[in-house]
Amino acid sequence: MNLSSLKKYLSSMNELQFELPNGSFIPAHFHITEVAKVSKSFVDCGGTFREEEKVGLQLWYSVDTDHRLSAQKLLSILSMAEDQLQLSDQEIEVEYQAESISKYRLGFVDDVHGARFKLIVTKTACLAEDKCGIPKEKPKVALSVIGTPQNACAPGSGCC
Repeated sequence: MNLSSLKKYLSSMNELQFELPNGSFIPAHFHITEVAKVSKSFVDCGGTFREEEKVGLQLWYSVDTDHRLSAQKLLSILSMAEDQLQLSDQEIEVEYQAESISKYRLGFVDDVHGARFKLIVTKTACLAEDKCGIPKEKPKVALSVIGTPQNACAPGSGCC
């Protein structure tokens, strides 16, 4: 999700909820402790220089269980950050404390359980597989397909 989509969803919401990948929810008394312009310049393992920019949100909660951040308040914080940080319409990256700080992509769900933001697991990846010698994954074939008559060897055919 990019910044403009986040703002669009927020403008139609009252209550903010963030669902973790395991289906549990971040406690309702969470804070947004940072809105950031996250710029990263790096060289991948194949020697290619790369740059990326994202909008970062850091979610955190403490013992102040009466705290509630409204969608409109978050919208005003984003607008202020957009001006001060000169944010562009980049992808949102959410940081949240799990066993260590975890980074998530942001999605949106509106179903019978209500409208909410969904934190989507991110994973590392090799960006230069062609230069690193990473073999292509072999296609997975169901064992039930292997035993079908059109793929099976006929007795005495010499194929086995």
